[in-house]
Amino acid sequence: MKNVLVTGYRAHELQIFDEKHKGIVYIKKAIARKLVPLAEEGLEWVVTPGQYGVDLWACEVVIELKKRFPQLKLSILTAYANPEEKWKEERQTYYRDILKRVDYYGAVSKQPYAGAWQLQARDELLFRKTEGIILFYDEDAGEGSPRFYKERALKKQARDGYRIIGIVSEDVQAIADEEADRYDEPPPERGEPDFEPD
Repeated sequence: MKNVLVTGYRAHELQIFDEKHKGIVYIKKAIARKLVPLAEEGLEWVVTPGQYGVDLWACEVVIELKKRFPQLKLSILTAYANPEEKWKEERQTYYRDILKRVDYYGAVSKQPYAGAWQLQARDELLFRKTEGIILFYDEDAGEGSPRFYKERALKKQARDGYRIIGIVSEDVQAIADEEADRYDEPPPERGEPDFEPD
């Protein structure tokens, strides 16, 4: 796979209202766990709609991964011009900082929000330009905006073999539990090293 779409919940759908929320760290690690094997297999482009939440956290992950995988490129394709202009100032600053570090930024419609047709046109383009999706969506946790991406991905999978890579709440929780276990363990005993010197 050369091009993958990464999307999922918006921040408010996860009850995340600021960038200091500890859950963001685990979500980003879950995204990285899905992206790294793809990057090792030759992934070239990560494409996202750039909405506040999973999309932008994925952008941060890709920006970090580019240090290990220089072939990796990042694109944000929005539905309409200046989607951030109604956001709080802090979020606008965060978004614009990410925009400075993407390899390609485009808006499907050059005008401000005018209707659902812009979102449909964006999604059409996102699916046309990618061969698979990494989607953070958990049906068991309740409905959310990613449902539409899942429905569309399933149709494209049946028709074209589009690849779907899911992230669910349990994946994120498992990472949080691993981290907690790592820090709850007693420090290793001082003494003899457990390896043979040369």
